[in-house]
Amino acid sequence: MEVNEFINQNLIKMNLTSEDKDSVIKEMIEIMAENEIITDKEEVIKKAMEREEKGTTGVGKGVAIPHVKSSAVKRPAVAFGRSEKGIDYGSMDEKPSYLFFLITVPEESHDEHLKLLAKLSRNLIHDDFRNSLLEAKDEEEVMSVLENI
Repeated sequence: MEVNEFINQNLIKMNLTSEDKDSVIKEMIEIMAENEIITDKEEVIKKAMEREEKGTTGVGKGVAIPHVKSSAVKRPAVAFGRSEKGIDYGSMDEKPSYLFFLITVPEESHDEHLKLLAKLSRNLIHDDFRNSLLEAKDEEEVMSVLENI
């Protein structure tokens, strides 16, 4: 399983405009809707918010990985977003998040998202990996960083 099976340049937003957790989730889900990965934006937003109520997906070190499993998702996908100023995401380390990975999978998916989550997490603990994403100039550079995990 390669990350680029789930993400492409159309699913990358270099400059998120959101200023809080709820709006960043909605902005990331909008990317999925624009790319026809989800069929019901409101349903996916509801599921994402329900997931956040169980515990933050702000994993710390400037990273948040919200994830959604829903029948409104057509196929597994990952959207990437970056915030220049950082967003208070309620992260475990209480610091702002700058890098966001939204993982969406269909309801009937088994554990694809968990494998992907684990693979991303293993790489995101490394400062050089996170810095490469923070310093990437465009979607192509983000893709080349992600293709190497």
